[in-house]
Amino acid sequence: MPEATEHMEHAEHAQHAANENKKIALLIAVLALFLSFSETLGKSAQTEAIDANVKSSDTWAFYQAKDIRKTVVAAIADQTALLAANTADPALKVALDKQIGMWRTAAAHYDSDPKAGNGRKELAVQARAQEEDRDLAMAKYHHYELASAAFQVGIVLASATVITGIMALAWFAGALGIVGLALLALGVFAPHVMEMLL
Repeated sequence: MPEATEHMEHAEHAQHAANENKKIALLIAVLALFLSFSETLGKSAQTEAIDANVKSSDTWAFYQAKDIRKTVVAAIADQTALLAANTADPALKVALDKQIGMWRTAAAHYDSDPKAGNGRKELAVQARAQEEDRDLAMAKYHHYELASAAFQVGIVLASATVITGIMALAWFAGALGIVGLALLALGVFAPHVMEMLL
C-alpha cells in the first residue's frame, strides 16, 4: 500500500505542477501579446519620427533656399538703387526704379508669403511643427522600446520558472509585465511625462 500512496502523491504533485505550468504559460502568452503591441507601436512611432525628421529637414532646406534668394535679390536691388541714384537719364531711372520695386517685392515674398504659405516665416513655423511631431514620435518610441524590454525579460523569467520551479521568478515576470503595461500606456497617452520629470 505504501507504493500506491507514493504514486498518488507523485500524481498530485504532477497535477499541481501542470496547473502551475498552465498559469505560467498563460502569463507568457499575455506578455507575448503585449510585447507584440509594444513592438508594433514602436516601429510605427519610429517610422513617424523618421518621416517627420525628413520633412523638417526638407522644410529647413527650402527655408535656406528662400533666405539665399531673398538675400541675393535684396543685394541686387540695393546695388541697382545705387546705380539709379547716379543715373541722369530720367527714362533709365524710371526703368531701374521699377525693376528695384519688383526685386524688393520678390524679396518680401521670399521673407513672408501667407497666401502661398511658403515664405521664410511660414516655412520656419512648418519646420518647427514637424520637429515637434518628430520629438513626440521619438518620445513614444522610447517608451515602447522600454516596454518591449520589460515584456521580453518577463517572458524569459516566466520561462525560467517552468524549468526551475521557482515561483518568485513568475511573480517578478508578472511585475515586469505591469511595468511594461505602464510604459506602454505612457507611450500612448503621455509620452512627454518622463521628460517633465527628469
